[in-house]
Amino acid sequence: MTNEIKKELLRIELQCDIKILYAVESGSRAWGFASSDSDWDVRYIYIHKLDWYLKIDDKKDSQEEILLNDIDLAGWELKKALRLFRKSNPPILEWLRSPIVYLQQFSTADKLRELAKEFFNPKSCLHHYLHTAEGNFRKYLQKDSVSMKKYFYVLRPILACDWIMQTNTMAPMEFGKLFNSQVTDKDVMREIQNLLNRKIAGEEFNEEPKIQILNNFLEQKIKFYNHYVNSIKQTDQPDTAILDELFKNTIFEAWGKKETAKKNKTY
Repeated sequence: MTNEIKKELLRIELQCDIKILYAVESGSRAWGFASSDSDWDVRYIYIHKLDWYLKIDDKKDSQEEILLNDIDLAGWELKKALRLFRKSNPPILEWLRSPIVYLQQFSTADKLRELAKEFFNPKSCLHHYLHTAEGNFRKYLQKDSVSMKKYFYVLRPILACDWIMQTNTMAPMEFGKLFNSQVTDKDVMREIQNLLNRKIAGEEFNEEPKIQILNNFLEQKIKFYNHYVNSIKQTDQPDTAILDELFKNTIFEAWGKKETAKKNKTY
């Protein structure tokens, strides 16, 4: 399937006249507990030619496409990605740490990884993960019978909050790293491990009675982080100039200085 994904990425480049700078897996396969029928959640960052940017009207800065072979493709244009990176947006920070990389061209992704520590904002990331966990908890885990796989939609962001609070660094994408380092209660560990084993084995999760131990664990964590996040001092945002420079350098690198300079003279 990796070769199929790479073919689709090349098709998108040719079809849209863009360069894909970086493409990764972002879903359960990157989290480390995919089942045999899991989708392929491919996320990518791309850049247009200079001419695309030299227009006064705003244009669509993202792409989405779901293919028949269970490949879910979604991409962000580089300026959009950099604006989100500047805000310490967790999804893009996760992409940069994905264990499954389908494509990396030019130096942009490596440079963003170098800058990630400088732009990482723990309060912003905690807000994101807490909001995700709380929303999924209220939506999926409040009934007497719940879908077992929904527990992962709450566990992962909550354990990411634990990681950030303890290390003051961006949480890893892999669920196993979060689980092994952040869960210490033996009863909670046992219930999560059982769910993991069932998920990896490809068991189809139907609705079952909710796991009260996990519900109590998650509810307590959500309550704690609602207070904790508000107590954190917001950090200052780094200077955007370095990202402006990265954007300009990426255009030169992706399309060539001669071609870019030629276009620039036209305007």
